[in-house]
Amino acid sequence: MARTDHRDTRRDYRKGTLDRHDLAADPVAQLAAWIADAQGVDHPDPTAMVLATAGADGQPSVRAVLLKHLDEDGLSWYTDSRSLKGRQLAANPRASVLFFWPELERQVRVDGRVATLPTEFAEEYFASRPEGSRYAAATSHQSQPIDSREELERRLAEVHTNHPSGDVPRPPSWIGYRLKPDLFEFWQGRENRLHDRFQYIRTSDGWTITRLMP
Repeated sequence: MARTDHRDTRRDYRKGTLDRHDLAADPVAQLAAWIADAQGVDHPDPTAMVLATAGADGQPSVRAVLLKHLDEDGLSWYTDSRSLKGRQLAANPRASVLFFWPELERQVRVDGRVATLPTEFAEEYFASRPEGSRYAAATSHQSQPIDSREELERRLAEVHTNHPSGDVPRPPSWIGYRLKPDLFEFWQGRENRLHDRFQYIRTSDGWTITRLMP
């Protein structure tokens, strides 16, 4: 295969600025505001965040998940604990997430420690999911190999047969996680790559805000 050259694939960033006085004292409030802005410009997945984890061997792994709760306790999502990310978090309960909204030329990085949510959180959210999503969760052993799409659909049909009224129970492995942040970084793209970057670091007294060079 011939090498593809992307050195000329670029664009400039001119949609906004970010100054210290623009920032909320609380980074959770600032993140909530930026998510609301992304919803306002019809971003297709304003709550999508790229989740990076690493297991005991130190090999990073990354994928996109959807934020489901944001509050003073942190950022929460739900998944199969038997998945690669679940196994990595069991071995190394730290993670980093990244939100990117190209329509606004903004991104936010959040680092911290991860803990599982109480079971009742998972029960409540699982019950609120669309029926098809509940059946899919009960069908899939996430991240495990399967021979074919047909085999996956056969397993789905079996779950439907066992639970024809839509009363499929939450699999015990389908749980919630919460990232308790230690660090936030807010990035606003600027012209000529002279971007605006601000970092929040958790301290015993709250949050310290620092401007970073691009």
